[in-house]
Amino acid sequence: MSNAGFSSQNGAGGQAYVNGPSQSPFPMQQVSQGYSTPGQLGYHNPVPAKAPMPPGPGLYNAVPPVSSYQSGPGPHMPVRPQMGGPPPMPPGPMPPTSQNSVPLPTASTNNYYPNAQNPSPSSWNYGVRPPMGVAGTPPPQPGNHVTSTSSSPSPVPNLPPSQGFSAGPPPGPTLTPDASRPPGPPLPPASLNSWAPPGSVPPLPMNAMTPQTYQPGRPAYGPPPTAGPPPAMRPTPPPTGPPLGTATPPPPMAPQHEAGMRQTHAPTNSQDPNSFEAGDRTIPDPPSSQPGPGPAGRPMGLAYPSLPPGYQNMAQPPNAPPMHPTQPYSSGPAAYQQPSMGPAQLSPSMAAMSLQSQTPDALRVVNLLQERNLLPPTAIEAPTPCLPQDLQKVNCSPEVFRSTLTSIPQTQALLNKAKLPLGLLLHPFKDLSQLPVVTSSTIVRCRSCRTYINPFVSFLDQRRWKCNLCYRVNDVPEEFMYNPVSRCYGEPHKRPEVQNATIEFIAPSEYMLRPPQPAVYLFVLDVSHNAVQTGYIDVVCQSLLENLNLLPGDTRTKIGFITFDSTIHFYNLQEGLSQPQMLIVSDIEDIFLPTPDSLLVNFNECKELVQDLLKSLPQMFSKTMETQSALGPSLQAAFKLLSPTGGRVSVFQTQLPTLGVGALKSREDPNQRASAKDIPHLSPATDFYKKLALDCSGQQVAVDLFMLSSQYCDLASLGCISRYSAGSVHYYPSYHNQHNPAQTERFQKDLKRYLTRKIGFEAVMRIRCTKGLSIHTFHGNFFVRSTDLLSLPNVNPDAGFAVQMSIEENLVDMQVVSFQAALLYTSSKGERRIRVHTMCLPVVNSLSDIFAGADVQAITGLLASMAVDRSVTASLSDARDAMTNAVIDSLASYRTAVLTIQQPGLLSPTCLRLFPLYILALLKQIAFRTGTSTRLDDRVFAMCQLKYQPLAYLMLMIHPALYRVDDLTDEGALNVSDRTIPQPRVLQLSVEKLSREGAFLMDTGSVMYLWVGRNCNPQFLTQVLGVPSYAALPQNMTQLPELDTAESTRTRAFVGWLREQRPFYPTLHVIKDDSQLKANFMQSMVEDRTESALSYYEFLLHVQQQISK
Repeated sequence: MSNAGFSSQNGAGGQAYVNGPSQSPFPMQQVSQGYSTPGQLGYHNPVPAKAPMPPGPGLYNAVPPVSSYQSGPGPHMPVRPQMGGPPPMPPGPMPPTSQNSVPLPTASTNNYYPNAQNPSPSSWNYGVRPPMGVAGTPPPQPGNHVTSTSSSPSPVPNLPPSQGFSAGPPPGPTLTPDASRPPGPPLPPASLNSWAPPGSVPPLPMNAMTPQTYQPGRPAYGPPPTAGPPPAMRPTPPPTGPPLGTATPPPPMAPQHEAGMRQTHAPTNSQDPNSFEAGDRTIPDPPSSQPGPGPAGRPMGLAYPSLPPGYQNMAQPPNAPPMHPTQPYSSGPAAYQQPSMGPAQLSPSMAAMSLQSQTPDALRVVNLLQERNLLPPTAIEAPTPCLPQDLQKVNCSPEVFRSTLTSIPQTQALLNKAKLPLGLLLHPFKDLSQLPVVTSSTIVRCRSCRTYINPFVSFLDQRRWKCNLCYRVNDVPEEFMYNPVSRCYGEPHKRPEVQNATIEFIAPSEYMLRPPQPAVYLFVLDVSHNAVQTGYIDVVCQSLLENLNLLPGDTRTKIGFITFDSTIHFYNLQEGLSQPQMLIVSDIEDIFLPTPDSLLVNFNECKELVQDLLKSLPQMFSKTMETQSALGPSLQAAFKLLSPTGGRVSVFQTQLPTLGVGALKSREDPNQRASAKDIPHLSPATDFYKKLALDCSGQQVAVDLFMLSSQYCDLASLGCISRYSAGSVHYYPSYHNQHNPAQTERFQKDLKRYLTRKIGFEAVMRIRCTKGLSIHTFHGNFFVRSTDLLSLPNVNPDAGFAVQMSIEENLVDMQVVSFQAALLYTSSKGERRIRVHTMCLPVVNSLSDIFAGADVQAITGLLASMAVDRSVTASLSDARDAMTNAVIDSLASYRTAVLTIQQPGLLSPTCLRLFPLYILALLKQIAFRTGTSTRLDDRVFAMCQLKYQPLAYLMLMIHPALYRVDDLTDEGALNVSDRTIPQPRVLQLSVEKLSREGAFLMDTGSVMYLWVGRNCNPQFLTQVLGVPSYAALPQNMTQLPELDTAESTRTRAFVGWLREQRPFYPTLHVIKDDSQLKANFMQSMVEDRTESALSYYEFLLHVQQQISK
């Protein structure tokens, strides 16, 4: 198979860019294909680089893999390859398996290069430049050869060649291959978390800055006194010692006549109301320096003790602390807290001394085939970057800004060798109960790269500061000399902007090209016969009536309504009318606004008319027999209505659009849901909704889609209206007021959150990074207006974003790099605000340091977004194979390049011990699973969620949490608001952890299942569920009764506490052995084998087999 470099265009007519494979300077024994993130199709928002190049000829010449099965007469298990002697087999019986053979995911063994002189490339090429010129054709390899024995006489078909991900920026000059060290000047001294040999002199610690108290919750800081500082407050003389310790010392300054200049171009847009984020910038090159060679890194992996066997049925150690799931939710608006201090925040000298004497826990070797209980006893924390203490204490919270690697490699070649993705995950508009807000007429920014001043800049003296992204020296404005916290003059380094990595500015007038828009809300409701039958209209109208006064806004807030079936209905709500007037437009081919001035009205002036309309709307269409749906024309009408101001459109739809523009036909074949290996129709059937979304984005209009349907609605096509307008998609399958009360309850709670949560209008976001790094692919709901400017007509606190990065220039002269996300938005009160997040990470020059700083959850979240893109633009099987290869490649790199003593088994560093489990869970997730009957809309919605959800809400979707709840106690409980919250340990997702004598709660993020065993403790049935026996449990129980018992109080407190930690409401289903939902419960047992998917142990064996080839 030949796979050429992919080219795509951004939006409707952007400039072509190329993402393709590239050479890697490091030879690897195991080579599979990398994820090639192609162009903007369906879910993707790629960004062309500044100098796009045409794609070269085909570089991929995939050769079928070679793998084998051998199965005996018993349960089918892959044969584990020999590695230095027979490995220990687990004692006891294996989990029950099906007689059907399961196709293993494959890893390709192709070589990209025509001869042996060229080194093998990285199999997962993250952000590498493709080589210039023509790639040759690799020599032929043997074809697929898969042998298997199963209960079926038919042979197993040949498996397809493995696909991989290669997310790279446009082509450019290739890096010079050199396996010994990166090109450029000699390596600098060892990084902050590298291992120095005994006897070497560790670097001296930086000057620590005296901590200053600062109250984030205080009112916004005002400008300095107009009369100027009193005479006694004279500016203090510049310090004579080294620079202040608010940042890492900058590289040595080069002579001015040697300093070069470079020009970067970002397209400007005169129509952009946020044009402060665009424009040409002149950036000086960072000063050059020639440090001497640093101490060599100490080899890792010496003399690790062999781990005892006993993979299966390993008992939990007695008196172990209770285990918690990955539960990063915050209860309501979370207090903004900096990460806690740990050993990683030692000064450089102390860190070097401690690392000489012991191996960090993140690099402790784990044999995954022997250690069974890998889930941690407490919630998984994001790894703490190995920074000096004064930097780490002001670093950005990982809840807001997170990197897949907390130690940045010095070169792209080193990143390629690690086989780990480099990217950022953001939650930029997260609810924060304490957020510093600064009011100032002068917002201090770098004159070259426009970076906002932050805790990681360097103050050369009181009057000059050096940018931490481009190293330009800037003057300190006079106003910035005054500190509003201490009310002192001459201490710019103590201002809140330099003390807080997350801060919000109230923007002055130069950050606006038009007055800030009012809050504008337009509701578009499907009122066809099918919609009326579901009963959703009553719920929407009732919820609006209850929450009208809680809609974010001010005295300028506007509101409007449109309903539609085969025609479009507008509502005149002009002040002075005795009741609302319905205006019907039946010509859906040429939509017009009947009375443009009275359809969108001031809410405060017309509140009574709005309330009258909401009370009468459910009865207006109760007798309708109109079955058609003209969704496309109604969206066109909404766009015309909101174009002058911008705002939010909330669309409620219950069926496939059938009339007018945007009409769709069913593309789903229910008979092929389980049988098809590759799922068709994951991409849109028409580009109408995407084009309309781009028009909306240009006019600052976002569209949120609520799908309430029991039938196929082609969410792959309809979802584009939200994806490209920065809206959100909400999906309620099988919705019906009477027949599905749990879904109705969830819809009510979600709608309340949606109507009342914070909102930002006419927003843009730009992510900047230190010179040498580049961003090349974005994930989320938005439109890319220029190379790095995201257009967000609406931004909400439940939206997440991800970006892929690459290393364009070697970072050998740098100790740290920084990333800054700036979100400019208009608040619902009409204020123009800028929220800025800045993160600082160390630069390292050894593979062991890179692996030690790997963030397994962030890596999993980024790979999930990349896999969604691959599913849409290539195929589902390509995405599945590429995710499997991600595990194989990273663990193979760790084994060959980091470990110095080779041992049998599947070895992983502690920090990546959950990586295979998370990838297997992704393979079994609704978005990517095969062999199971999965509705197409369900699959597409899961893909939407993987791209849109912040990482905090994503991990439960990928790997649910399982608890035993029939024996809850107050031991180890939390005390929250005078409530006692039990803390049961989290269990592995395997049937072997279930017991017929117990009751188990599974939390999958949006749904909770309470499975009650047949022989469950009678006390739990009576004291918690309120039934006398197991047989008396109703089939559709979705509520826990409020009983006056200690057991009931504990259980309801625990379930309520879990629900409070996420923005949207999860439903609860109490299920028995004969419940229809038990199949959903069992499908989330990701460690167990199914007829179409491997068990966790089998998956580990497969990964080991591929690594040892």
